[in-house]
Amino acid sequence: MELRQLEYFVAVAQERNFTRAAEKVHVAQPGVSAQIRRLERELGQELLDRSGRSVRLTQVGAAVLPYARAALAAVEGARLAVDELTGLLRGHVAVGTVTSHTVDLPGLLAEFHNDHPAVEITLAEANSDQLLDDLRTGHLDAAIISVGRTTPAGIESQPVDDQPIVAAVGHDHELAVHPVISLDTLRGHALISLPRGTGLRARLDEACAAAGFAPRIAFEAGDPEFLAQLASRGLGVAILPGAFAEARSEQLRTIAINPPELRGRLVFAWRADGPNSPAARVLVSRACGMLRAVAQH
Repeated sequence: MELRQLEYFVAVAQERNFTRAAEKVHVAQPGVSAQIRRLERELGQELLDRSGRSVRLTQVGAAVLPYARAALAAVEGARLAVDELTGLLRGHVAVGTVTSHTVDLPGLLAEFHNDHPAVEITLAEANSDQLLDDLRTGHLDAAIISVGRTTPAGIESQPVDDQPIVAAVGHDHELAVHPVISLDTLRGHALISLPRGTGLRARLDEACAAAGFAPRIAFEAGDPEFLAQLASRGLGVAILPGAFAEARSEQLRTIAINPPELRGRLVFAWRADGPNSPAARVLVSRACGMLRAVAQH
């Protein structure tokens, strides 16, 4: 019995398809099929039911699967233990991020890669809700996300940014004469916002619900720059992070919103029970150190 046979068996069990399993383990499909057949011959029983449109585990296969997973996990654990003792990091680190933030993420990842070239790094962009789900399920080791006043349960974090959420309009808009407006002033106005699932939109929806109305979203898009362009053309009131809007004063008039509790808070987050690997722990530690250093200057 070989480890690769167990690896291929686990991949097929997860994907329920030989082609997708072969892509996952980066081996040609005939090679995967042949190795699993050898494993079945050695055990004297079929592990997979190949008769349907999707591959299913036989009763024997279902019994063997947890042992196969445990064997693979034990081998990976042994490798990681040796790597930690020898100072050699390898493996994979998965990082996620929202679209707009001030973190020098390319610089952080490049520095980490230079120091640990054996570690594969992947980066995914999504909204905060999706990133939070991926952190909790272990698909991501760390992510830059938007949160409310408190960090979600089961998550540890290092602050990245905390700033007011503002209204931004073109200079000819009727609200442009006001330096400050109440949240209720936005009732009935055409609003331009990030989509549901983003932290900024969640803060807006929460604040409006507390004020007794639902925001009238006329336009939504995932790129804050596009929202700013729509507002500058007179198409509505953009809801944006304060610093982002103020940096575009030639295009937009920034208006503060009362109550001031309407704020956007970004954090660098990871699971409270710890990152998935030594490599991920090193990256999280390095990121936190970088963010603390930036905050002190």
